[in-house]
Parts: sequence; C-alpha cells; structure tokens
Amino acid sequence: MKSNALTLRLLLLAASSLLTDCTTTAERSAAKSSAATASTVASGKKQAASRASQAPDAVDEYAVAEVSDPLEPLNRGMFWCNDQLYTFIFRPISKGYEIVMPKPVRKGVDNAFENVKFPVRFVNCALQGKFKRAGQETGKFFVNTIGGVAGIFKPAEKIQALANVPAEDTAQTFATWGIPHGPYIVLPLLGASSVRDTVGLAGDYALNPVNWPYLYWYSARSEHDWTIVPPSANSLRSMPAQFDTYDTATKEAVDPYLSVRSTYMQNRAEAARK
Repeated sequence: MKSNALTLRLLLLAASSLLTDCTTTAERSAAKSSAATASTVASGKKQAASRASQAPDAVDEYAVAEVSDPLEPLNRGMFWCNDQLYTFIFRPISKGYEIVMPKPVRKGVDNAFENVKFPVRFVNCALQGKFKRAGQETGKFFVNTIGGVAGIFKPAEKIQALANVPAEDTAQTFATWGIPHGPYIVLPLLGASSVRDTVGLAGDYALNPVNWPYLYWYSARSEHDWTIVPPSANSLRSMPAQFDTYDTATKEAVDPYLSVRSTYMQNRAEAARK
C-alpha cells in the first residue's frame, strides 16, 4: 500500500510539473501572439498615419494657388462642355494639323505668329515701366524679322542680351498695377481664366496685328472672308501646345477641374513674377 501510495504521489508530481510547463508555454505563446498583434496594429497605425499624411499632399496640388470661385457649379458645367468639344471636335482637328504639318514647319509657323505679337509685348512692357525690356523686345523683333525671314526663325535667341526675355501681356500689366484676379471663370472654348485675365485677353486681341485686318473689315461690314484666315490660322497653330498643357493638368487627376484651375493660376502667378 505504501508502495502504491508513493507511486501515485510521484505520478501526481510529474503531472503537476507537466501541466505547469504547458501553462507556461501557453502563456509565453499568448504573450508572443499578443506582442505580434500589437506590433501589427502599431504598424497598421503607422501606415494609416503615413497614408493620412500623404493624402493632404494630393489635395494640396489643387490648393497651392488660391482663387475665388463663386461660380464653380456653372464653371464645372462649362468645363465639361469644353472637354467634350476638345475631345470630339478640336482635338481631331489638332491631330490632323500635326499630321499634315511636320514639326519643323509647325515650329516656324509658331515663331512667325509669336513674332507678329510684338506690339502686345512692347506696349505692356512700357505700361509696366519695364523700358529696358521694351527695348529688348524691339531688338528681338527686328533681328527675328530681318534675320529670321519674317520671324520663321529666331536668331535673336543666340544673342545673349536678347535671349529668354519673358513675354508680357495685358493681364500681367493689370497684375503689376495691383488689380486682383477676381472670380475664376471657365470661358467657352478658351477654358480657364479670371475676370482680370478675360479683360486682358481682350486687350491682347486688340494689340495683336493678326486681328487688325479682321477688325478693320468687320467694322466696315465688308464681305471679304479672307480677313478671318489669319485669326483662324493663329488658333489652329496654337492648339497642339494648348492641348499638351491641358493633358498634363488633367492626366490621372482625381478632379480634373480643380487640377486645371490650380495649374492655370500657378502659371499666371509665375508669369507675373518674371
């Protein structure tokens, strides 16, 4: 009996030790699991925080250049209409122009039309008190007109004193005078603008010699349809560059409307600073 009791006691001690080891192992495993879970949660929180910190950056690309937009619902509707016109009418026309006219020829046409816009740049340089720059514009015009075959080529860019002169326009003159943008506007066909820049466009149009024959014959109520050719050609030749800018602003944008608005305002602010 004593032998059986001793044997039973030894078995109980062994079982107790085994249960203790199992409990300790289970506790350690649970602790490790809890630590792993905590680590995963912490990692998830860090990732979420990282995403949260990155999210405003995506929105900030639309908030860099602030502008009043009280007409946003109307502007968005016009933006959509313009986008449809660009996609189904004017973009195919622009692509056809690029196919028919090789790039070197298009470059020459662009140079010639930009050279003719000399009065726009000269007058606005003078109105801003930038007389040195007005002189540079005059020098560029004569060098490119005479040496560049009516402006098809730009030899003035090889002259250090005349190279890389920032272009001025009427809206930039208004900005220099302290006139604010006013509300943001999406114009039919023309797209992004503001009240100030819209008035500036009218000034640029009046100063551009390309439009002078049209204005003259229209005021005289003449039937000479050829007077609309230069303005139409000017619009056609500018389409590829304008669509490149538009596509850059809207490509992969979460909200193309906001992206175009921000890009436009940033570009105008940069132009005014030069």
